[in-house]
Amino acid sequence: MAPVVVLVGAPGCGKTTVGRALAATLGVEFRDTDTDIEQMAGKPIPEIFIDEGEAHFRTLERAAVAAALAGGTGVLALGGGAVLAEETRAALIGHRVVHLSVELPDAVRRVGLGAGRPLLAINPRATLKHLLDQRKPLYAEVATETVVTDGRAPTQVVADVAALLPR
Repeated sequence: MAPVVVLVGAPGCGKTTVGRALAATLGVEFRDTDTDIEQMAGKPIPEIFIDEGEAHFRTLERAAVAAALAGGTGVLALGGGAVLAEETRAALIGHRVVHLSVELPDAVRRVGLGAGRPLLAINPRATLKHLLDQRKPLYAEVATETVVTDGRAPTQVVADVAALLPR
């Protein structure tokens, strides 16, 4: 079995909010690899970064994504940095992947000052700009479709993503 759809995008694009609502609309399960990682590690992601570092987190993330792609049947949201791993990008081939695109002003407004987001702990705006610049080409590489989220309510984004899915 494979997920119905995989959502990718930068922090603040709405992967979790849209993913939950989309899953409810479709009557399927919602799975977030960040939640899977926290359950595997037995602690929140910021603590993983502090205690073991980003490299360890990325190892857990690659494993969580591989497991979710192999065993998921609903809507799957990947962490914003999951696409950094070449093996994850390769694993996404053949899946319906929707990039929830967001530009810097909306991302900053939605993310706020980065509470609970370890990569955004210092200078969130500049860091988020760097992450967007670095990751946009990778989201485009893995995406089968892109849905713009800027200035739009989650319900509008959910409707757009749902319209892309086979009936």
